[in-house]
Parts: sequence; structure tokens; C-alpha cells
Amino acid sequence: MPRMLDVSDDVRAEIGDEEADRLLAGGDAPGSYDCTSCRTPGDSAQERTSTVLFVGEETAVLAFAHATCIPSQVVSVSEEQLKGAVQSITAAQESGTAPTRPVPVGERQATLGITCGLVLVSGELRAALVVEPDGPIARPGSVSLDDDFLPLLLEQGFHPVTDVDALPAPNPGWSALLAMGKLHAVLQPGNTGSQAAWWQAHQPLAVSDGWRAAATKAQSVLMYAAPSGSIGHQPREDLMRQAMEKAAAQGVLVAAEMPLAGT
Repeated sequence: MPRMLDVSDDVRAEIGDEEADRLLAGGDAPGSYDCTSCRTPGDSAQERTSTVLFVGEETAVLAFAHATCIPSQVVSVSEEQLKGAVQSITAAQESGTAPTRPVPVGERQATLGITCGLVLVSGELRAALVVEPDGPIARPGSVSLDDDFLPLLLEQGFHPVTDVDALPAPNPGWSALLAMGKLHAVLQPGNTGSQAAWWQAHQPLAVSDGWRAAATKAQSVLMYAAPSGSIGHQPREDLMRQAMEKAAAQGVLVAAEMPLAGT
């Protein structure tokens, strides 16, 4: 039976015309599936479905998602990430924070910590990422001891937060890559019109069902950022909210709304 599949040009180029046509005709394409983005059931015979190809160094995995969640696309991941993403199809984990890769800062290095939580904004629970380095961030090539984390983000389109209850403005070109039910990366505009990873998890970051549902409903994520020591890793979302409000009052909190990624 023919499937209501979307196969992007990038995916077709990777898997070949023969395999793409076979998928569209119903071969090798499941009728029912768990959406690789929102993790809820889907049916490619009844609703538009995106083909999402995860490509590692040596292997590739084809997954399926509601077309309303993410478009058909090719997602490049490390071999380790690919194995973790495959495992996440059948094993969901609950987590709020994750280790991240080191960020080059001249002669020093700092690590970006990301906490996933729900933030009440204008009476609605929204999926949020709270980013805070574990030390000062200098401009590339600089040996200054000044912390340029906030100035760099302001230059890249983020806006100061004066009221946490207000919805942050969008930042064009930035997006959050949520795939196979986990957070993979925060993407920023690249030099050639494409997107590049601004932050990428060592391993895909599991998020709560409530966080994923809020992100899927809004089709966007709110990202907040503050300098090292401004917020900390709070054990509860109410304490996180208090820390964010304190940072906003001190003028050291910036934010932006960004869509779920589609490359």
C-alpha cells in the first residue's frame, strides 16, 4: 500500500532513487511507527510522515516522524550518538541535565551546561533550555580574563530578559534539534546558509515526556543563557525559576525562542 511519506532531496540522494521509490510505494516502510521526534504513535498510511536519515561515520539509520513534528532531512551524528539514538527508540530515560563538549575559549576552556525544564510563560508551560558555562567564556583567540559569554550571545541575536513571564523574541537561523525523542544539539546559522552546531551533546539528551510534549505543541523551544555562577543546577523547576528571575533582575539573562530543527 502506498505510504504518505515525505522523502527530501537530501534523503533521496543518500539512500538512492530505487530505495526512495520503494519506500513511497510501501515497501520497507512501516504502517505504524513511533515518531522519532515526539515519540507518539504515527501511521504512514493515514498521515503525512517524514523520513529522517541519521548518518554516522560507518552506518546510517532511517527513522520516521510526523511531518508536523519535523521535515524529512538528513541528520549527521557521530557513530556513538547513532548507537545511542537507536537504543532510545525502545528505551526512554528521564533526565534534566547532561555533560557537554568543551567549548574553545582562547587559552582556556569552559564547558556549557544545559538544563531542560518547563517554564511558565504568559500562562502556558513552555519547553526551555537553560545554558550556563562552568567558567568565563572569552572571544576566540583572546587571552583576556573578561567573560564575554553574554556579549557574544547578544551579538548573535539573543535579547536581554527583563521579565521571565514574557515570551522571548525569535532568533532567526537558530534551532533546537530534537530527534528520536532526545535533544541532540542547538544549531546556529552557518557561513554558507546551512546550520552548524553551537552546542552538541556527547550523547543525545533524554528529556521528560512533559518537556517533549510542550516543545512539540509549540513547535519551538525557549533558550535562556546566563554567565557562570548566575543560576546553577537547581534540583527543582520552581528553584530554577527563582534563579532565572534573580538573574533577569541583575541584567545577566538573555533568551530567544527557536523552532525545532529542520535542515
